Amino acid sequence: MHCTARSTGSSRPWRADGPDLLKLLGIEIGAPPEDRGTLGRLLERNQALRDVFTGDRHLGKQLLRLQKWQSKRLMRSHADLHANPRYRLAVEFFFNELYGADARRRDSDMIKVQRAMERLLPREGLEALCLAVRLETLSQELDADVARALPPGGITVARYAEAYRSTGRRADRERQIALTTEIGEYLDGVVRKPIIRGLVRLARGPAHAAGFGLLQEFLERGLDAFEAMHGAKEFLGTVRDREWRAMERLFAGTADPFEFDASERRTKQRAIPG
Repeated sequence: MHCTARSTGSSRPWRADGPDLLKLLGIEIGAPPEDRGTLGRLLERNQALRDVFTGDRHLGKQLLRLQKWQSKRLMRSHADLHANPRYRLAVEFFFNELYGADARRRDSDMIKVQRAMERLLPREGLEALCLAVRLETLSQELDADVARALPPGGITVARYAEAYRSTGRRADRERQIALTTEIGEYLDGVVRKPIIRGLVRLARGPAHAAGFGLLQEFLERGLDAFEAMHGAKEFLGTVRDREWRAMERLFAGTADPFEFDASERRTKQRAIPG
């Protein structure tokens, strides 16, 4: 179940102090009553996973090494997109935020004020945040499995591929890619609706006053990144197709699953005078 549902577009007035959702300029604010509390449960699960190896120092360090390695891998796989000014912010948002230095603090802040967020944020912005938490939770579960399967020593493509393959969970890997696309589509949809985009900006002051300034900044960075693209279809499709291909090559045991060697050969060939 998602935290919220998309707006129906109804213009029927709602009471701000009753069980119904507040309607502001035809935009729904907050989570519907039946979904309130879902965000809090997602956040608590996500926060607990950050401490999954608290009692095992070796695995804790291995997990951190793995996450840094994966972040660098993602940036390398999509270096051409990062080099394009149109996509740079989106690449940084997707591939740096997941393992960002403020992730724990952001989790803590969100848990403290999740009830306020469920009342104050535009529903579509709230849904994008819920999807982001779902993606983080799934990614942390998968990372923990790979960390357990990695042999001692440094992480190489071959060692990573073997550990990745040994954990299985193909359906979850597919869901991980699908969630990334879904989050992007939500953010792209929000920036195409000036009213919702404006409401997110107007929430900046109240968000900091209510204690979820970090979360508000996280949401705004995502929206800024997608606004700069002026259309995210090509970007999202490219990332989805590359990650899906890498997943298939990893499960198939294909050498050079991320095609780094092939990319380097192409680069060298272009550098050789004709």
